[in-house]
Amino acid sequence: MLGKSIWSVLALTLDIELFTQTHYLESIVRDAELSELFKDVFLFHWKEESQHAILDELEWVRHDGEVTASQRDLAVDEFIELVAAVDGVLQAQAKADAGYFAATCGRAVGEAESRTVEAAFLRTYRWQYIHSGARQPHFGKVLARLITDAQGQRIQAALATLR
Repeated sequence: MLGKSIWSVLALTLDIELFTQTHYLESIVRDAELSELFKDVFLFHWKEESQHAILDELEWVRHDGEVTASQRDLAVDEFIELVAAVDGVLQAQAKADAGYFAATCGRAVGEAESRTVEAAFLRTYRWQYIHSGARQPHFGKVLARLITDAQGQRIQAALATLR
């Protein structure tokens, strides 16, 4: 990440801030079985993340005004590389979690079932840590203001490989 452009890191950072908000809205706020204290803690975390997202967006747009078209084009490629790096972490985590599940579920888990469990973990992790932010409408609006249609198609093609 340290070798990537500021533009690409800011793009990923806003994506992350927005998927944390999406997670709260889709899985915590509506769950009637969670304790009110737990929900309240996450409400304040959501509010903090909202502030971060606003600042991240402002900084990304400000920085975008300082880059050339060719620098932005390279930054789009670097953003795709950063998302692929996140996916690599998710693949490793899915494999580890599937292995842990197989080792501790209290019964024998065959290879085919283990692959199915790993694939389910990976689908879930990709949704939570990549797609829920990338599909967040506000992220799409900000991104679309900064890039060309061709760059957007490159990003969409890269994301499509992660489905």
